[in-house]
Amino acid sequence: MSRFLRGVALLWVALRHGLDELVLSRSSRPWVRVLTRWVTVGRRLDSPRGQRLREALQQLGPIFVKFGQVLSTRRDLMPADIADELALLQDRVPPFDPAIAVATIERSFKKPIGDIFVSFERTPVASASIAQVHFAVLRDRDGREREVAVKVLRPGMLAAIEKDLALMRMVAGWVSRLSADGRRLKPREVVREFDNYLHDELDLVREAANAAQLRRNMAGLDLVLIPEVFWDWCHSDVLVMERMKGVPISQIAELRDAGVDIARLARDGVTIFFTQVFRDGFFHADMHPGNIMVSTAPETFGRYISLDFGIVGSLTAVDKEYLAQNFTAFFRRDYKRVAELHIESGWVPRDTRVNELEGAIRAVCEPYFDRPLKEISLGMVLLRLFQTSRRFQVEIQPQLVLLQKTLLNIEGLGRQLDPELDLWSTAKPFLERWMREQLGPRRLWRELQAEARHYAKILPELPRLLHGWLRQPLQQGESQALQELLTEQRRTNRLLQRLLYAGLGFVLGLIVVQLIIRITVL
Repeated sequence: MSRFLRGVALLWVALRHGLDELVLSRSSRPWVRVLTRWVTVGRRLDSPRGQRLREALQQLGPIFVKFGQVLSTRRDLMPADIADELALLQDRVPPFDPAIAVATIERSFKKPIGDIFVSFERTPVASASIAQVHFAVLRDRDGREREVAVKVLRPGMLAAIEKDLALMRMVAGWVSRLSADGRRLKPREVVREFDNYLHDELDLVREAANAAQLRRNMAGLDLVLIPEVFWDWCHSDVLVMERMKGVPISQIAELRDAGVDIARLARDGVTIFFTQVFRDGFFHADMHPGNIMVSTAPETFGRYISLDFGIVGSLTAVDKEYLAQNFTAFFRRDYKRVAELHIESGWVPRDTRVNELEGAIRAVCEPYFDRPLKEISLGMVLLRLFQTSRRFQVEIQPQLVLLQKTLLNIEGLGRQLDPELDLWSTAKPFLERWMREQLGPRRLWRELQAEARHYAKILPELPRLLHGWLRQPLQQGESQALQELLTEQRRTNRLLQRLLYAGLGFVLGLIVVQLIIRITVL
């Protein structure tokens, strides 16, 4: 019943804000236009369509606000007026009462707010779908006053999200049972992944841990700054971290006036993304412009500043290697290898014909090579790939959903910064270098180093273990098998000995022949 009521509420909000009119009005068919005029009778839809969509998403709750944030980065897929309104969802969601934020902080740390902070700004500096941020001054363990950002979770978030997730699970179940693509699309698994990410985002201690991990990973790259976490003042509902100062990345004119190289900034963004994905297997998965600034301080001029680490993605070694091989083959236009990788991984049925899948992938990807970012769209490429995947029954991989979302965010960000950016040529050298490191002697040496402690423990015990095994009485069958093994081993030893003698004789013969030739010449 609660799911049914939530569905009714969603429909009511959509009708109240005229979202049905927004969808129908985009059709060029005359009968649809007549239907649009009919369904809007009795409703006042005076507000601009972008504003109506934004307000509807805000009213529907945090999951839908997240959806709007993703759409706001795809200005190539929607009109500018809608994209501008959805961009307000990135950090300008209406804030909740500051008194509630103060009460949450005091309840979390069981102290008056005056005993925690030297000063605390009650007016929030940013407000998003899950939490809002206040600036404050904190005295650290060394007695120094540090400027900090205090993130406070919105009240009632868990209950609101659970209602929407319950509805999504129900719809996913219907799709699984009723749709012919239910098995391939794996809607239940995708919703389960989304469920995990949203619940992780509601725990600010987990977000603090994500920030600390990314800060360690990015320490040597000198391209991005991650704020320091103050662990003494972290709670599941409150997060205190270093205050970062910079210019929002969406304010391109201000960055250009400050002397920031915008083209280089776009290339650095691609490098950061691929480094986090393929080197570390741990990446920031919520990279919309509201979470990114650029430093203008002299010592860190031009570096990215990442914020909000509630959603991160992680990949296994198998996922990283498979994706890297796919990307590398794709950048080399080796579509046959891309098709073979899909079959080897089990993403498509084993009986799929390689040449047919190769031809389909070539038809999708080839038109987009050697073009700047302004002339291509990864969104359209992915859409066509999904259409192709349906034909070949490609199974959706839920663990890669966040990666696909982040890749679209990166493209949208790159399109805003430098429409002339060649995404392929920027990413290709990085991936090829990574592949050489993964498949060459360096990987072998790293794995030997990683296993060295195990070898150090096992090797001293081998003589004792072997002696104990040899002293055990053998059964009749085992004794006969051992005799056969020893006989085969002796035969192999004699063969190897003969080969060794023959090889030595051949080498000595060559040496003698060279000596004779030199003596003759002299």
